[in-house]
Parts: sequence; structure tokens; C-alpha cells
Amino acid sequence: MNTATIPAGPTAVDTEVDLLVIGSGTGMAAALAAHELGLSTLVVEKTSTVGGSTARSGGAFWIPANPALAEDGAADSLARAREYLAAVVGDTTPEQRWLAFLEHGPAAVAMLGRTTPMKFFWAKGYSDYHPENPGGSSQGRTCECTPLDVTEALGEERGRLRPGPLAAPIPMPVTGADYKWLNLMAKAPAKALPRIVKRALQGVGGLVIHREYAAGGQALAAGLFSGLIRAGIPVWTNTSVVDLIVEDARVTGAVLDQRGTTMSVRARRGVVLAAGGFDHDLQMRQAHQSPSLTHDVSLGAEGNTGDAIKLAQRYGADIDLMDQSWWFPAVAPMGEDAPQVLLAERSLPGSFMVDQYGRRFINEADDYMTFGQGVLAREQAGDPVEQMWLVFDQAYRNSYVMAGVLFPRMPIPQAWYDAGIAAKGSDAATLARAAGLPEGTFVEALQRFNTLAANGNDEDYHRGESAYDRYYGDPTVTPNPNLRPLRGMLYAVKVVLSDLGTCGGVRADERGRALRADGSPVEGLYAIGNTAANAFGACYPGAGATIGQGLVYGYIAARDAAGHPAD
Repeated sequence: MNTATIPAGPTAVDTEVDLLVIGSGTGMAAALAAHELGLSTLVVEKTSTVGGSTARSGGAFWIPANPALAEDGAADSLARAREYLAAVVGDTTPEQRWLAFLEHGPAAVAMLGRTTPMKFFWAKGYSDYHPENPGGSSQGRTCECTPLDVTEALGEERGRLRPGPLAAPIPMPVTGADYKWLNLMAKAPAKALPRIVKRALQGVGGLVIHREYAAGGQALAAGLFSGLIRAGIPVWTNTSVVDLIVEDARVTGAVLDQRGTTMSVRARRGVVLAAGGFDHDLQMRQAHQSPSLTHDVSLGAEGNTGDAIKLAQRYGADIDLMDQSWWFPAVAPMGEDAPQVLLAERSLPGSFMVDQYGRRFINEADDYMTFGQGVLAREQAGDPVEQMWLVFDQAYRNSYVMAGVLFPRMPIPQAWYDAGIAAKGSDAATLARAAGLPEGTFVEALQRFNTLAANGNDEDYHRGESAYDRYYGDPTVTPNPNLRPLRGMLYAVKVVLSDLGTCGGVRADERGRALRADGSPVEGLYAIGNTAANAFGACYPGAGATIGQGLVYGYIAARDAAGHPAD
């Protein structure tokens, strides 16, 4: 990111507002809801750009029974969603937290429809992550923002939008729903190519008429930011929270720092902490999650260093679920490069994963949070996964997109081999030697996998039995779209356990209020998004649940601050 080209934004000054929001990801939803209720609002952002990890994400949100689902014909209900969350969340978080999320979710989405230029659609078929449970949906509850012209939406503020993690070689506003088929361009061209052409025309053609279409997290963050601009809600960038102002045991504002200058903001109705998790604080991560996390490979925004969590603790707030993250396996980074996420790649036939012993150890197609939890469970059991390799054959490489940067038939870059994050071999034994894996064990693992794949039934780890597994499979492969024996030239790519951000933090209640250890609220202080402990406990119920709860709890916190906690 070239910081020299990013507009400085407004100059911070001593001021007074009704609600102060710390963080410009889903915290923007809190500001929009507060403004609609008549509260004067200010958003402050530690970094130079607006959007937080939301702008770097896929941009999907999981909010059951919301208006976009109903408009697109989804047969969803709050009753079924309640049954589902009761089954998957269990006792890992208080029931009131996720019940409030369900109750207010539809109204939060409706509010966004009124206050922003965004239009939403149902990503039909993107299964819930645990659809086999009561109330689960194989058709899913995930929604996305339609591609948005960010130039029109943001105008002069366009330069302050946080960029996405990847710069596309061709401007194409690819939604998550498009990605499934983009990934299958070589195997299912009849379905893939029309989508590719449509998005390419929209992207390239838009530039011709001075429109810049974006999708995913870029569209969602831009849409929220556009709502703030329309409402006249200022966003102070390069502005860190230094301390809270507390009067008569109530939080009444914050002390801020903008480029070395300190100022105070009084907040008559409260302060909302929405500054992300502790993604990039390795000391916190090692203390709360695992001592093996010695390298910073998180995909969260760089400003997410746990500042708001530590500040809330200073004033008596309790913390919870600090061992949890939105884990995400990714291609090991080279040098200072960011890791490249592996989403569909782990589900596609002609591939499997092994550990440092050359053993297969997991259902590769598990949702990414469950995958990470499984890896860390082995560490806790005294059998740590010290290395992970995604193994695949030439037919796989010819057929699918990898890590968002390698299209079908593109060779693996020589730099990957030179960095030791890729290996190849004409047979299993040769590949094992190239990757530094025990030859005999790896050969046996490949033979075992091929036997299971040939029969279409993964007796060892049940890959392909869940509707979620099959969503990212290859429908042209039968009888199991997730399984095919590996043949011919073999490759291996090293994988690390990255994440989309941490999801443990300030203990909060069903009103979004920060809580002390005894359950009493820290008056005037709210925590939402990844600054708060996950509303779904140790579970990731569906694609976009992290953004979904941030948006909904932003709405809830704003209503509570405005004196409307229950309606």
C-alpha cells in the first residue's frame, strides 16, 4: 500500500458526540444505526484506511431469515435457525448472545438497506458449515452485496478505502458465488464462462465509463463507508485510542491520538469498541492460543493488535474465548509476503493433506475454523502438527485455480520451489524425498487415499459426506465430488495455519455491553465484532458469520445506547 497516495482525512479535535465508535470495519454499522436513531456519531480508525478486516474479506454475511433471503425465495425461519444454533453452539457461550443475534438480524439488514447504496443477494447453495445438524441448511443462509461502483459510492473518499488482499490482473468484481464456478472454469465451462465474461465486461467495461465495480469485502466496506458519507458521519483515520474517560463509574468518552496530537472526545451515550481482535499481537496469541504461533501469518488488518481488548480489561471488563480464531489454512508465505488462502483447494478431488510424518490426518474439506481447531487439538493432545502439505497431481493442477493466483495449467512458480514451500516428483517416493517426508509412510498414505477415493467413500475422515464439503467439490467427478485417486506427476505445497482474525475478546451480553467477571456491565462501554468474544462460542455456523455478528451487534449496541434495547 502506497501511504503517500492515501488522503489524510479529517483533522481530529476535542469534541462531543452521542456515540463514539472505535474501529471502521463492521463498527460502521453501529454508526449508521445510531445516526438513524438520531444520535450524533463519530468513527475513529487507527490505520490510514477505512474498512478494517471487512474490506479484506470475502464480504459475505450469515444472518438467518433476513430480508434478502426472503426476497430471493429462501425457505428460512428464525425457528429453524434457533434449532440450528442450539445444536452447533451448545454451551460454549450464553444462549442470550446468539438469541439476540437472531432476533435483531433481519432488522439490522433492513437498516443497511435503508442507509447505504448496497443491494444484497442470497448465495444459494452455499451450505451452512454444519448442515447435518437440526435446523441446518444445505442451501445456506449466506448473503452478499451485489457488485458496487466504489467510485460513485465514495467520490473523493475513494482513496481512503482499505484495498483487498489481492490485486486482480484484470478488474473483475467476483462475488463468492462467482468464485465457486470461476474455480471450475476448466471442468465446467458452460457454467463458469458466462459468469467470467459477465464480470470481466462489468469490470473492464466499467472503467471505460469511469465506473469501478468491486465485490466481496470491498463492496461491503465501500457500501458501509458510503452510508457514513451520506449521513455526514466523520471518520478520523490515523487515530488511535489511548485511554477511556470514566466519570462516576461510567465510560463517557475516550482520549485519542492522531499523528502525535492528543485530543478528547466526550461520548454522552457511550463508546463502542469495534477495533478487531489481537490478530497481530504474537505475545497475546502465544499466551492465549498456542506457543507454536511464532510467526505472524494472520490475514486480519494490520491494525488489529488487541488494543481495545486490553483497554477494556484496564477498566474492569472480562475476557472470554481467547483461544479461538477464525482459523484458515493457507499457502505458506515467502519472506514478507502474506499467505494465500486455501478455500476450495482442500475440497477438490485429486488432492489430500499430510503432516510431517507423511500421514493423512484430517478431513481436508472441513470448514476452515473446524480445520484449525482440529490441528490445535492434536497439539493439546501431545501430537502436534508441525508441518502440513497439500498433495495433488497434474490433472488437479490442470483443472483448478490455486490460492487465487495460479490458474489451470499454470506451472507452480520456481520461487515456490526455491523457498521450500513446493515440491514435486514423478511418483510418491520421489515426492516424499523432495518434501522431506518419511518415504514409506507417505507412500502408504497415498495408496490408502487412492483406494478410498476410487470407491468414493472416505472411511477414514468422511470427506464428501457433508453438503458443505460438496459445495466446493467438483460436480463433474462421481460418485464423490471431493474424491479422486492421484495419478502421474505429483506436487506438494506447504500449508500454514493462518486465520481471518481472532474471535475471543471482551465478554459482552445480549445488548453488546462489556461485562465484568461478576456479570455486571461496564456502563457506557460496548464491544462488538472481533473485539468481543464470539457470539457463537467455539463455532462458525456459516460463511459470513464473523461479519454477520459484527453488523448485527453494531445495530444492537446502537439501539441500546439510544435507549431502545428490547424493541
